[in-house]
Amino acid sequence: MPGEWNGARDVESSRVRPANSTPNSRIQMSTIPLKSIICIRHGESTFNAAAATGGGDPLHFDARLSAVGEMQVRKARLQLRETPIELVITSPLTRALQTTAGIFSDHPSAPSILVEPLHRERVENSCDIGRTPAVLAHEFPSFVLDHLPEVWWHDLGERDERGICVEPVEAVERRVGEFTELLRQRPERMIAVVGHGTFFSLLTGRMLANCEAVRLVLDR
Repeated sequence: MPGEWNGARDVESSRVRPANSTPNSRIQMSTIPLKSIICIRHGESTFNAAAATGGGDPLHFDARLSAVGEMQVRKARLQLRETPIELVITSPLTRALQTTAGIFSDHPSAPSILVEPLHRERVENSCDIGRTPAVLAHEFPSFVLDHLPEVWWHDLGERDERGICVEPVEAVERRVGEFTELLRQRPERMIAVVGHGTFFSLLTGRMLANCEAVRLVLDR
């Protein structure tokens, strides 16, 4: 399919540039080191499945993958198997950790994995409230989590009737800028980022489907 590349589709963003987006891309490739960012949204969560049926917040705190989400991850694992990933940066939310483990646990490139809260999802609903590093470490012993603060998700401001402090959009936009700079500072040329719909929509300019992968090209 046009626009697809090893299971990841190229997209245009105001923050990062897609491959071959300008007539002079060949010249730029020869003079400017570029890095590819593969953005992978997590598989369908139990919250996503419940929200699709309508109604309010089902109160699925730190929601896990649904059965459909697990199937999506297995498919993505095959699609991305030949992509030479050097580093995976994953959100600490459970659905992202499950997606990361499912896709990259025995990837041929054996990429390093970094758990990074900077690109966590915007806190709007119960599914966006995380768990402490100690609790996560019990379920995900293969991930390094001891660098995370006890509360690494947004927890500032007035709580609503669900006990949730909704994160301002402006705060998420600042995180997108900070995360883009983090990507620029990394030495790796091929990075996979496992994250979330709202955050990726601000980074890429479009809403990714569950387990969809898109490639961005970042000028270093």
